[in-house]
Amino acid sequence: MSRPPLWALVSSFAAMVFLVGGWLIGAAGQPPGYDPIHETISALARHGAAHRWVMTVGLAGLGAAHIVTACGLAALRPPGRVVLAAGGVATLGVSVFAQPPHGSSAVHIALATIGFVLLAVWPATTATRDARAPAAIRPTAAVLATVGSIGLLAWVGATQRSGPLGLSERLLTFEQAFWPFVVVVALRYRRTGTITT
Repeated sequence: MSRPPLWALVSSFAAMVFLVGGWLIGAAGQPPGYDPIHETISALARHGAAHRWVMTVGLAGLGAAHIVTACGLAALRPPGRVVLAAGGVATLGVSVFAQPPHGSSAVHIALATIGFVLLAVWPATTATRDARAPAAIRPTAAVLATVGSIGLLAWVGATQRSGPLGLSERLLTFEQAFWPFVVVVALRYRRTGTITT
């Protein structure tokens, strides 16, 4: 395939729309006292939350969008496509296994962690030294994107006990939703031809 199809561009953009739209609309529907800086995205979809379906749809849409985008990235080597799709599956799982009204769910936490890690390393799995490849999947950009995502993931871990957990998680998830869009745009509009290793 010479370049990602239009539907892959749409799905990669839709990932950001589902994510940000979910947390903005979901937060707007919460009772007074909800703090997006300190409370997680998952808190918007937990059982018992007001209008929890909004963020549940947002997370499900995000996961599905990653899977569709992975299907459209035939120019990448198989590991890059598999890791992105697996991250999407984990995100779908997060939407299905919501947090309970109080406390946390081990399954939810495990799926969220798996999804975060897969999507953090994903840019590195797209790296190629092919001179025809766009900058977004050349080693320097791909590794920098992964390092940045891992740094944000470490910040999320550091804010688990105290600190702006909601902010750190939102920055991480947005970065992880944004980079596939960058890759699709780069492959679709800057270069043509199947990328090789």
